[in-house]
Order: sequence, then C-alpha cells, then structure tokens
Amino acid sequence: MGWIIAIIVGGIIGWIASMIMNRDASMGIFWNIVVGLIGSLIGRWIGALVGVAPTLTEFSIPGLLMSLLGAIVLLAIVNLVQRGRVR
Repeated sequence: MGWIIAIIVGGIIGWIASMIMNRDASMGIFWNIVVGLIGSLIGRWIGALVGVAPTLTEFSIPGLLMSLLGAIVLLAIVNLVQRGRVR
C-alpha cells in the first residue's frame, strides 16, 4: 500500500513541479511520477545537508516541501542539459 501512495504523491509532486518550472505541456503522467519520486530522493539528500531530514516512513509537510524542492531542482538540471539555461 505504501508504494501506491508513493506513486500517487510522486505524480502530484512531479505535476506541481512541472507547472512551476513551466514544463507541464511536455510531460505526461509517467514522467510526472518519475520526477516526483526522484525529486523526493534529491529533496531528502538536500534536507540532510541543511539539517531538515524528513523520514521516509511517515507523512509530513516538511517531507512534501523537500520533495517538491527536489523535483524543482531535478527539472532545473534537465532544463540546463536540454536548453543550456534554467527557465
């Protein structure tokens, strides 16, 4: 059941990040889920660096915010690679 919730929340986080980074039209639901899941790992890593490390086993607002930050960082890196600039 936890994986299903992670996929759903990852899709929502990826979709929000793609709207913030103005990539919503070029991404489908699959890529939103991928960006959300990888973004949560990046967000957890960033959180550990700054001392705000949310746990993976419980739902929390700081965890969602760090996942969103990680997804935005991931999309910014993708923009740099694809276009040579961040939007």
